[in-house]
Amino acid sequence: MSHFSRLRKYHAFLRYKRDFERYSLRKVRSYEVVMHWLHNKMTRTQFLIVSGILVGCTAGLAGVVLKMLVHYIHYFITYQVHFRLQIVFYVVFPLLGILLTTLIVKWFFRGQSRKGIPAILYEIAQNSSFIAPVKMYSQIIQSAVTVGLGGSAGLESPIAVTGAAIGSNYARTYHLGYKERTLLLAAGATAGIASAFNAPIAGMMFAFEILLTGVVFSDFIPLIVAAVCGSLLSKVILQEEVLFHFESRQQFNYHNVLFYLGLGLLCGLYARYYVLVSKMVEHFLHKITLTPVQKALLGGAFLSVVCVLMPPLFGEGYSSVKELATGNAQSMIDHSFLRYFRLESWMLLLFTGCVCLLKAFASAVTIQSGGNGGNFAPSLFSGAFLGYFFAVICHTMGLQGIPVTNLVLVGMAGVMSGVMYAPLTAIFLIAEASSGYDLFIPLMIVTVIAFLVVKWFAPISPEMRELAMQGKIFTREHDKNILSLLKLEDLLETDVQRVLSSARLREVIELVKKGHGNVIAVVAANGTLEGIVTLDELRPIMFNTDLYDRIMVKQIMKPAPGVVLADDSIVTAMDKFEQAHLWILPVVKDGMLIGFVSKSRILNEYRGLLQEHSDAVEG
Repeated sequence: MSHFSRLRKYHAFLRYKRDFERYSLRKVRSYEVVMHWLHNKMTRTQFLIVSGILVGCTAGLAGVVLKMLVHYIHYFITYQVHFRLQIVFYVVFPLLGILLTTLIVKWFFRGQSRKGIPAILYEIAQNSSFIAPVKMYSQIIQSAVTVGLGGSAGLESPIAVTGAAIGSNYARTYHLGYKERTLLLAAGATAGIASAFNAPIAGMMFAFEILLTGVVFSDFIPLIVAAVCGSLLSKVILQEEVLFHFESRQQFNYHNVLFYLGLGLLCGLYARYYVLVSKMVEHFLHKITLTPVQKALLGGAFLSVVCVLMPPLFGEGYSSVKELATGNAQSMIDHSFLRYFRLESWMLLLFTGCVCLLKAFASAVTIQSGGNGGNFAPSLFSGAFLGYFFAVICHTMGLQGIPVTNLVLVGMAGVMSGVMYAPLTAIFLIAEASSGYDLFIPLMIVTVIAFLVVKWFAPISPEMRELAMQGKIFTREHDKNILSLLKLEDLLETDVQRVLSSARLREVIELVKKGHGNVIAVVAANGTLEGIVTLDELRPIMFNTDLYDRIMVKQIMKPAPGVVLADDSIVTAMDKFEQAHLWILPVVKDGMLIGFVSKSRILNEYRGLLQEHSDAVEG
């Protein structure tokens, strides 16, 4: 058994011991006694199916609660809180939502470094799929305040994080392993997405396309039952106006294929624009030296201004999407500043185009300035407006037979496919939400074209790119995923031979007699690494005793051909081994030598871990 395997089993034992002691000290819940008994009596597959049902119901219920909270907050501020001027409504609530969320995070949740889907992927790859219990409810509170008061973001990412936390902590409670824990984490997120859209297949596609990228699984039944449970709860509890559902659509006509080809290209270009705007806003807000409260005020003020100008940007915006899909776009202008002007035919085109362009800024500012939300709803919203904008342009050009409703629906899938890098999730989401399975052909055309366009610009989603480059999340390169599970601190050899650069050859020879390594580190008096001495430099002179006291170490040392930093990932360390053409490299922190790491040890641990993963998949 490899060192890493022994270390992991030891940590698992300590965790089990701690959990057992905690379980023994606190009041035992009757349902936990039953579940522990079932765990011992059932086979692994049977227990996972039961777990999938329980996690799916809990995560689905969490999704339903969040949707209802936002719905009733909207209802309260719209119908119970009265303002004489509508402009005051749009000025006050979006700013208040971001500010309150920032204060809640600061006072009750002690800040949060990661939000959204990247947070889940990080926990899977770097934290053995353990998610902090606080995320089982913190995301619901924060996103309900942000979006409920008008933040221009979506609820689906917080719902997915909440569901993932539920699945992870369920697995932690019953001492399940990494593979089962990751599976139930994905099942919780699947149920959350399924409940948000009443779309079980889309929930499963989300898990396979985004969460389980680079993770090999032979079990998928728990995902199915979790998705069904989440979707059923949504269907039973939520009212029709809360659900993301569309009745009106047109039959697919193959004569309209050219429209869908053009829309697919437009969706891909817009999706690229959307992600670039998001990263630009993120970098800007992270760079400026403001306190979190000041950033919230700045972001809230911007959001209030754009909501005054373009009211559809207020909140998730699904009501505006439904108006577009039902051909009632005119009513949006009646509630905007354009109502004070004489209505011209070009105004609707200008209005929808501006809403589409500003949505990227509004969503990015909402999320990055202190609010909580995701890009699911904004991408769908933008796609609907882009599809309608494209339809109006085609109609203005005198083209006949424009399938306006279909272009709205398919545009939603196209932009979501490009923004989320998830074409299958987008296809099934719109097909299920509109009962439009006859639209599969145009959905496939538009989503695939949009996906290929964004992939041409960036192979990895810009939202995930930085973490992927650092080796902190899994990608489709399975070998690198397994390597990223290894931690440099676990493989570090701290008991290394070192000598001062001011020493003489005699001291080096004594180290060679006592040691067994081929490399000796040369350091300054303060411990800073200055170079290395290998046996290749010593062989020509090591048997000439006359030189022992005449040659200084600094005369025979050479600069280290490669240096591993203490915070480097194993993937980065392996790249440095390839560049240096050595099997052992020094590891430094702030210039100070802290040890050596060997390529052979990394490969041995990698082979052991690969065997464990293979056994888990076969099992």
